[in-house]
Amino acid sequence: MSRNSADSCPCGLATDYADCCGRFHAGEPAPDAERLMRSRYSAYVRGLADYLRATWHPATRPAELSLDEAPGQRTHWLGLTVHEHQVNGPDHAEVRFTARYRVGGGSAVKMNERSRFERIDGRWYYLDAI
Repeated sequence: MSRNSADSCPCGLATDYADCCGRFHAGEPAPDAERLMRSRYSAYVRGLADYLRATWHPATRPAELSLDEAPGQRTHWLGLTVHEHQVNGPDHAEVRFTARYRVGGGSAVKMNERSRFERIDGRWYYLDAI
């Protein structure tokens, strides 16, 4: 995690994890696709595989998701930048972002992605990346 405090939110939106992504990890629905995407990034940082699966769209959700890593291959998440949150109707949205990370002692990597989200019964879900 790139923050100095263990209580800082990894998504970079707020300094307090409990008031930011922590509340979504505890079960509160994310109010929009951007907040869901930020909470999913924070879940990767914190190793919350169950949350990631629960917020994955049922049509594209993997049967299993393991965040266990081989010794020396730990992913170090370095930061998140959200570039755009595009609403495509009442129940569809896209978020374009860059996540930075490093695996083990390797070089930093930038992952650029445009993710699609769908709201079902009042809850947002990650659908896929385009």
